Amino acid sequence: MSILKRLSNMLKDNPVQEAEKPENEKLAAAVLMVEVAAHDGQISRIERERILYLLENKLGLSQSESLELFVEAIATQNDSHHILNFTRKIKDHFDETGREAILELMWEVVFADGEEDSFESNMLRRVTGLLYVSDKKSGQIRKKVKARLELK
Repeated sequence: MSILKRLSNMLKDNPVQEAEKPENEKLAAAVLMVEVAAHDGQISRIERERILYLLENKLGLSQSESLELFVEAIATQNDSHHILNFTRKIKDHFDETGREAILELMWEVVFADGEEDSFESNMLRRVTGLLYVSDKKSGQIRKKVKARLELK
């Protein structure tokens, strides 16, 4: 079973308290993806489409749920002054494999337009530390995503 499938299953099947509902973690993941996409000053059409695709196909949301979560993530990201709250939710809810899966989603957003923007990469380096994922592992995930997307 793929890491992302396990992540989706953890979010669906893991009984959690109200304060730790899977929707909160999905929102945190969506906000981090939006933050990465917007870090260079704008969210391009390609980045928006990639985030919606990831929400649907990797986190198991319907098209309408994905769009609703994306809009909520943008509003939340616009109201937030830092990413610490969102990385903390991810760190506290997911094990190492789950945190690495979230980081993989974020790398997919970075490469959505086929290029690695320095602002986005810098943010991923910061998020990597906040999620307690090693730089080495993040580099491996980055290379994996680039290879999957057939980027040089």
